[in-house]
Amino acid sequence: MGKDILMIVGDFGEDYEIMVPYQTLQTVGHEVDAVCPQKEAGDTIKTAIHDFRGDQTYMESRGHNFELNATMADVTPSDYDALVVPGGRAPEYLRTHDEVIEAVQHFFEADKPVAALCHGPQILAAADVLDGYEMTSYPACRAECEAAGCSWVDGVVTDRNLVTGQAWPDHPEWVAQFMDLLGDEVSHGEPVAADD
Repeated sequence: MGKDILMIVGDFGEDYEIMVPYQTLQTVGHEVDAVCPQKEAGDTIKTAIHDFRGDQTYMESRGHNFELNATMADVTPSDYDALVVPGGRAPEYLRTHDEVIEAVQHFFEADKPVAALCHGPQILAAADVLDGYEMTSYPACRAECEAAGCSWVDGVVTDRNLVTGQAWPDHPEWVAQFMDLLGDEVSHGEPVAADD
């Protein structure tokens, strides 16, 4: 049975980290409401694509216009079964919105599944919910995650209700571990061919 999932996004969130989980979770039957503070259903956010091209850090290119399908001011976090927090540049300012922090705190207080990727854990750190967790993030966010009380590890990790990954190349493992928490049947490893 499909779950109701809240996804908190914002301008210049990482394109792949929004689109891939959004579409994948819908594909297997979940309802995903993508919201952004100060925007309404039907509004769009601008995404960004981050990639390494031989420099010491990533380069940003303009992504797509991503259409929101729900209004943050109208959502009630308790109506949702799980939360997705993508990365990119959006988390650095999304964490300044009280409604974002309160929503994140609800999911941890209620022990509901949360998936955070890349810079997404910046929001979790600001919400003061990481104490005692084993988790990961984009490596440049490690210090603030550790300052929030977590044990930072290298690689995709699930600890209790929280699944974290470092960046969009982690999608296969990160999404699969989140789907496990949601109760979906996920085949890990070799693909399973359909019967002829």
